[in-house]
Amino acid sequence: MLSITDLTFRFDQRLLFDKASVNLPSGSKTGFVGKNGTGKTTLFNLILKKLVPDDGDISVFKRAKIGTVAQEAPATEQSVLEVVLNADIERTALLAEAETAADAHRISEIHMRLADIDAHSAEGRASNILRGLGFEHERQNIACSELSGGWRMRVALAGVLFSQPDLLLLDEPTNYLDLEGTLWLENYLATYPYTVFMISHDRDLLNKSVNSIIHLDKGKLTFYKGNYDIFERTRLMQMELSNKSREKQLNKAAHMQKFVDRFRYSATKAKQAQARLKMIEKLRPPEALFDDNALPFKFTNPKKQMANPMLDFDNVSVGYDGTPVLSNMNLRIDPDDRIGLLGVNGNGKSTFAKLIANELKAMQGQLRRGRGLEIAFFAQHQMDVLKPEQTPLEHVEPLMPHDSEAKRRARVAQMGLGIDKMGTIAKKLSGGEKARLLLGLITFKGPGMLILDEPTNHLDIDSRDALIAALNEYEGAVLIISHDSHLIKSTVDQIWIAQNGTIEIYDDDIDAYKQKLLGLATRSKSKSNGKNNSNDKKAQRKIAAQKRALLSPLKKEISQIEQKTARLNIELDKIETQLANPELYNGEGEPEKIIILGSDKAKIEKKIENNETLWFEKTSELEKAQAAQLDE
Repeated sequence: MLSITDLTFRFDQRLLFDKASVNLPSGSKTGFVGKNGTGKTTLFNLILKKLVPDDGDISVFKRAKIGTVAQEAPATEQSVLEVVLNADIERTALLAEAETAADAHRISEIHMRLADIDAHSAEGRASNILRGLGFEHERQNIACSELSGGWRMRVALAGVLFSQPDLLLLDEPTNYLDLEGTLWLENYLATYPYTVFMISHDRDLLNKSVNSIIHLDKGKLTFYKGNYDIFERTRLMQMELSNKSREKQLNKAAHMQKFVDRFRYSATKAKQAQARLKMIEKLRPPEALFDDNALPFKFTNPKKQMANPMLDFDNVSVGYDGTPVLSNMNLRIDPDDRIGLLGVNGNGKSTFAKLIANELKAMQGQLRRGRGLEIAFFAQHQMDVLKPEQTPLEHVEPLMPHDSEAKRRARVAQMGLGIDKMGTIAKKLSGGEKARLLLGLITFKGPGMLILDEPTNHLDIDSRDALIAALNEYEGAVLIISHDSHLIKSTVDQIWIAQNGTIEIYDDDIDAYKQKLLGLATRSKSKSNGKNNSNDKKAQRKIAAQKRALLSPLKKEISQIEQKTARLNIELDKIETQLANPELYNGEGEPEKIIILGSDKAKIEKKIENNETLWFEKTSELEKAQAAQLDE
């Protein structure tokens, strides 16, 4: 379907593609992964001929229709359904021609083609796609101009899915979807009848919707069969094998070099020495392979002990212009709570977050806040607090007026912004870099609670993992609104749902909630009524919360072990890279360095071994505790 041959392209003096080649088979569902800023969206623009390569060739099958999501659906007075139907340009043109055509032969051709493209079922297909993306029947008939930008993006996505191009290019399609829409899209793409090429950093989407991965790294494109988890394992295995092969060749070269150094001037063995010298020159050890891990996040822990509860809701209602969006909320948030807030977009998740963050006031009831409670609120609209002409260092300066520049730089580095980004003005930072800066600024003083509304939208997979690690180390309360189920699963221990005009506590995990949404499982419901039923539910929720609290320290300990092991592996990789450098074995004083590196390597390997043993013990302990709770 798509063939890329020796592609070379530079952007702003940066070499994004260096003689890159790859073939995308017809009918494949392929995820396109790589670090932010490496050129994934640029490749899409090259495929769409919006950019011209410096060298090489990009070819698509003749007559193949390429489809991609527009930046936003037009804000026209046409209905949502009409906009989606009009996205199939061929069908729209044929219907228009059918109304004016006079030639009987042409009329016959038009109707035969309309039958071929299944035009009679078009409205039903378009309606089903819109419903899957969150548009109930009534909303399909409203004018596009009445929708917000996020919802118009959904219309644009629905339009390209409905048009069914031969090659479907999708760039982060879940960024504007809730969990329900994301689950629907996973299933839709998995059964899409043509070729899909999709940029995404959503692990679940890449595991459930694609059967191959193209990885962009260091200007090269590599094709892998399988979903993201298989790609990750395969790449790790390839790196290990390549590095072992490199180490063997370097050892072989070093051994021959010793022979050359000893006998090159010997009368009897000079020829043998020269022969070995030529063999060394022919040896071409593979380049050392390693992943550039994302810089870590670090959130400042609360400066003081928080009141318990931090927030107490007593029959609270909240909304806009006198109209409640959420009502009858009787909830509490404690200092160590980790809450995932889920629900269909439009059901009040962001409204609830703004209420907690004190951006909205309760319309009814009482919301009691713990004394001295400070809350950090991250949402896409919060990006406006960044000053576009100021660098990250300049953003930090007012918060550290009496500190040295070295300390300010260290603080910016804790946000995950490297030296090359500290002096870059905010408007030139990538979306992920802006998110890092904002997260660092709002958590600067050690808030007692974090509210994160879709924090991963602009983060690549490694940065998402770094965010998970930072959240698990943070000691305050956390409320996360996200369609990224991997993030939710890795960081929270209770699920709340925005539905039925209120916030309801869900006494199960995100996997059970996803099964419920997909109709794969149904929860048994109590048939009892009245006050006793209400009391039973409260008691059940309390017991469930107590059980989660018992397991929380163990989960945190396991997470900390995993993080320490990951850091040790990074240190080990660096040492092994140094030991594999042939220059280390030449010159004066190098034997001492080799001995030190070898000693450090042995110590780290021992620590990793101890950590892995401890990890197995703790995970077994957790599994037994979870099994015991299920048996109760």
